[in-house]
Amino acid sequence: MDSKDRIAAFVKLGEFIKNLDQEEFEDIQWRAQNANNWFTVASVSEALKGIALMLDSSKLNNWLSQYELSSYSSSLKVGVLMAGNIPAVGFHDLMCVLLSGHIASVKLSSTDSVIMKWLIFKLIKIDPRFEDLIEIEEMLKGKDAYIATGSDNSSRYFNYYFGKYPHVIRQNRTSVAVLYGDETTEDYLKLGKDVFQYFGLGCRNVSKVFLKNIEQLQDFLGAIEVFNEVSNHHKYHNNYDYNKSIYLVNGVSHLDNGFLLLTESEALVSPISVLFFEIYDGEEQLKSRLLEIEEKIQCIVSKDGRYENSIPFGTAQCPEPWDYADGVDTMKFLCDLI
Repeated sequence: MDSKDRIAAFVKLGEFIKNLDQEEFEDIQWRAQNANNWFTVASVSEALKGIALMLDSSKLNNWLSQYELSSYSSSLKVGVLMAGNIPAVGFHDLMCVLLSGHIASVKLSSTDSVIMKWLIFKLIKIDPRFEDLIEIEEMLKGKDAYIATGSDNSSRYFNYYFGKYPHVIRQNRTSVAVLYGDETTEDYLKLGKDVFQYFGLGCRNVSKVFLKNIEQLQDFLGAIEVFNEVSNHHKYHNNYDYNKSIYLVNGVSHLDNGFLLLTESEALVSPISVLFFEIYDGEEQLKSRLLEIEEKIQCIVSKDGRYENSIPFGTAQCPEPWDYADGVDTMKFLCDLI
């Protein structure tokens, strides 16, 4: 199975997802939500749409043109420990392993096994040769290399067991927004998407905003009222109630619009239903602060991508194939194994 065949199969998978009929979508969504209540209709739809966009033929070929892909399927087995915080979050790692010519030995997250198994099944149906290149396992022992995604605590565990093998081990990261003070209601709506998509569970979700003036937060809260439907989700609402009660009991100063809490903090990763903010004093101070925490930031969003190396509001959860988690070039790592 050469590289052209592998790429063609993923392109066909993208086309299949784009043309997925309503009955099959409802079936996969129902099974996914039954296994994980966070995986709502909107979440599953957004995740599949993102994968379909990523599997565009021109995007894949442009992305892969910079690598020396093997013209054959190698016998190297790459163990992939997948996260399960948002639907199909492990798909990109699976795709990279297979496109680089290796065998993917995957340990699925218990919270995201339904959609990942469905995607794997569809890929094999498109090209049955993938059946010999994908292994779903409970224990990933004796592999030639490893890719693992988890928390800061689990990364220490991964390093202990896999550190002697070639590896990519990811830790906790989150995303932040930079506000300049001239944002419009439309800008705030786009930023709201970066905050609330997947209920804020992804590492590319914005959990903190840097702004010049605290008065901006009132405009932001007013603009994002359209996202109040998140409070209808029982798990999200329980988190909101819990965090609000903690702030009230402890006398923590905060803003509250009925479904989102904003509080000033130097911390980066905010709890579900909470958005941290930090006031900055000038561009240089902001740049210094972001440089200080860059190893914990997945991506930065700003109006029209104005801030250096940032992306526009509303695009945080729309990564391209070349947007690697933690900034580590997974494909280069895999190609260098051969």
